[in-house]
Amino acid sequence: MVAVAFLLLQVFSSYAQTPDPYRYFRIGNPNDITTKTQPGFALMGGGKDLDPAFRWLCERSGGGDFLILRATGTDAYNSYVQGLCHVNSVATLVIPNLAAASDPFVAETISRAEAIFIAGGDQANYINFWQGTPVQTQLNAAIKKEVPIGGTSAGLAVQGEYVYSAQNDPFDGPDLTSTLALSNPFQPRVIIAHDFLNDPALKNTIMDTHFVTRDRMGRLLVFMARILDDNSLLSVKGIGIDERTAALMEPNGRATIVGSGAAYFLSLSTKAAVLKDGLPLTAQGFQVQKVLPGGGFDMRLWSGDSERYQLSIDAGVIHSTQEGGKVY
Repeated sequence: MVAVAFLLLQVFSSYAQTPDPYRYFRIGNPNDITTKTQPGFALMGGGKDLDPAFRWLCERSGGGDFLILRATGTDAYNSYVQGLCHVNSVATLVIPNLAAASDPFVAETISRAEAIFIAGGDQANYINFWQGTPVQTQLNAAIKKEVPIGGTSAGLAVQGEYVYSAQNDPFDGPDLTSTLALSNPFQPRVIIAHDFLNDPALKNTIMDTHFVTRDRMGRLLVFMARILDDNSLLSVKGIGIDERTAALMEPNGRATIVGSGAAYFLSLSTKAAVLKDGLPLTAQGFQVQKVLPGGGFDMRLWSGDSERYQLSIDAGVIHSTQEGGKVY
């Protein structure tokens, strides 16, 4: 009898010591408050963090509870945001798998936030671990509740209706380059997810990050050509944002560009002439608008304070109407 009791005690102790599937770090007031928020979307292109974009999110939180979401990483953002902003608390919630994304604590924590920021990393993790779970449900509920939401790098990429998810990469190799995508738009790394977040201003839109720094124009053109060909759409839109740059967007779609780079707004309404597995892409009709810091852009009208030019692709080679054939 004693042996049975000891065995049961070991079992219960094992359950009690089972770690939570998520990790949670919080500084500031340990108690949540409720504030009046102002909606908006901070679309950040990656690289070194951009202070004005974070301050914009904090101001729209009404001084409430600021939550950082990530699938991997540390709580390094906590002290950074706390140093910039006057908010009730700053917390980081690391959600590294489906079990964590299904934990009631995770859903409740997201539901209580007055500002949400999705960190950089690998957007495949966000799609694989969060789509179809309470995390996705609560993020879309936050949009409806007019909670300001931001994201950088991978955290930006997942905000469009269409998402380059980079998942199921059989090569387990380096990042998808423009050269590789243009040479074969159906190569296995070109994986596009759909309907993770529901922001009406970003319907029919796919976004890419670190844009000029990592020469990603070509792969964004490929994503757009694939989306237009694979779906019943009259047109598709693309947004490329460079490092240290952000588009601060109102819920009505009006955005202001801040930072040190540029934002590129693309549209396509003509299906590709050659879009076949194993062949380089041939397509035309890509309309580009380049907006510099201080400029504005209206997502509803798809027009802004921009430099306009056109791009086309012939057998995987990009041609531009800009002087000197410049792509950017």
